[in-house]
Amino acid sequence: MKIFLDGKFVDEAEAKISVFDHGLLYGDGVFEGIRLYGGNIFRLEEHLERLELSAKAIMLDLPMTRAQLAEATCETCRRNGLTDGYIRLVVTRGIGDLGLAPWLCVNPSVIIIASKIALYPPEHYENGLAIVTVPTRRINPAAFPSTVKSLNYLNNILGKIEAHQFGALEAIMLNDQGYIAECTADNIFIIHRGEILTPAASQGALKGITRDTILNLAAELGVPAREANLTRYDAWCADECFLTGTGAEVVPVVKLDGRQIGTGKPGPITLRVLEAFRKRVRVEGTRI
Repeated sequence: MKIFLDGKFVDEAEAKISVFDHGLLYGDGVFEGIRLYGGNIFRLEEHLERLELSAKAIMLDLPMTRAQLAEATCETCRRNGLTDGYIRLVVTRGIGDLGLAPWLCVNPSVIIIASKIALYPPEHYENGLAIVTVPTRRINPAAFPSTVKSLNYLNNILGKIEAHQFGALEAIMLNDQGYIAECTADNIFIIHRGEILTPAASQGALKGITRDTILNLAAELGVPAREANLTRYDAWCADECFLTGTGAEVVPVVKLDGRQIGTGKPGPITLRVLEAFRKRVRVEGTRI
């Protein structure tokens, strides 16, 4: 495997960063997870825009232009002979000292990995997931904006650990007001009386690229969709539920906290959305 590392393509075994990199020491950096379908990088421009905005929010100057990042991302896929896969684009603050001061990190580091990913076994896309609600709360957006896709994922990891302890692959995280924010690695949607509902960024949800795609597809499918404040009760009593994410794509949920959702099988609107999404990713994107 070839890794893009600060302007060069190196073998996987040689892709190394300093132990003084603030991305390692403090989770100081930003990243994007991007998908490649049939030789097309899905919504690359939107991912790069979000990377730029995340970097701006934490006052991290990207060392490459959007055009340079796009070409490096495409070339990483080409060098690894990929037509379908997952891309991880990472920008760290760079090498500093053991103190917090980010202004001592002079040169940010850019890493691009292109490989394969499979978050959920295929049967879960056909039969649906059983998920739980975990005790760990999502970080308040007033403390750290959920719209920043940073390297510090410890809050999500704690939620993932609790999900695993409860025997689930994914879990809902609530905010400090008790509203649903998102799952540990995915956005969440419920369907109630024919309407698609999803938490807003103000409630702690990441503005996911797949999430945005689903909202656009809903309009094309003629299904009402909007952001809303959602409680666990709303999810328990939903007609349907599904999760979205770059890695997860669109995965149905059929049980939450031991309660069956709808009929206990992926619902008709969920299946329409999933079918439309799979068609969309094959025709929309940046050709490598």
